[in-house]
This record gives sequence, structure tokens and C-alpha cells, in this order.
Amino acid sequence: MKIVLVEPEIPQNTGNISRTCAATGSELHLIDPIGFSLEEKMVRRAGLDYWHLVTIVRHASLEAFFTAYPGIPAFYISTKGQKLYTEVSYPPDAALIFGKESAGLPEELLKANPETTVRIPIHEQARSLNLANAVAITSFELLRQNDFTGLKQRGAPRSFSWDEI
Repeated sequence: MKIVLVEPEIPQNTGNISRTCAATGSELHLIDPIGFSLEEKMVRRAGLDYWHLVTIVRHASLEAFFTAYPGIPAFYISTKGQKLYTEVSYPPDAALIFGKESAGLPEELLKANPETTVRIPIHEQARSLNLANAVAITSFELLRQNDFTGLKQRGAPRSFSWDEI
């Protein structure tokens, strides 16, 4: 899976997303312009010591991304999607594409891709979710649909009583 951030603006979000990418074995694709340096302390701290587990690829534009990966199944995550993120089938090699924090994805892109533009349901008075949370929610849905292929499976958790904690 490829996580694509179009013009990310908040370093802590990108750091947290990199950690999700490390945990899921996903590639992180950053579309320029990026609103911060990847060397910023806030990015590094949010990603903790997971940076060595993340493949990060920068692209000059979203068009450059699609040129590098022709025919890749792409899903656009937006509050303007008509379908829920759980109502589509994600192939394991899909790209999940997210817009910048302040403006989301371009309207013309969403209008051109209505069948693959999906939303996460939220309270009607809330504007949106945090970008890092939206990445985690949708990436784990893709993984769930594909039987969590490539991820470590653990046995059933042991239950504890309050006295043991």
C-alpha cells in the first residue's frame, strides 16, 4: 500500500503518519510542496525511532506520482466523498491519497473520481478528522480487507482483572 500526502503542512502529522507506515509496511509518498523540512525536530520526534522502517518517496506533483505508478488503484480520502471508506474494495497495492490539512484534495480531482472518493463518517458539526487519524483508519481497513497480509499476527490477548493491574 502507498500512503500519499498531497502538500502536507503539519510536521507532527507527517511524523505520526510515518510511524503508521512503519507499522503497516506502507510506503509514504509526499507530494510537493511540503510545508516543512523533514529534518524538523517535530517530524522526527513524532516518528520516533521508526524512520529506518519507512520508505519515503517525494514527488514534484500528483501527476508525477501517477507517472511513476501508472495504473495504480487510487482512492481519494475526503469529507466530500459520497461512499464510506468501508463500502469499497481495496486491492493490497492501492494508493490512499490524502489532501493537505488546510484544504483537502482539489475539488476537480474529487469530481473526476467519484467512485474512488471515500469518506470517514463523523459528527455533522465536526469539520474533519486529524490527518494522521484518517490515514490510520483507512489504511487498517485496506489491511483488514486483505487479511492483514504481511503483518505480525498475535494470539488472543489475555484478560486481566483489576486486582492484577
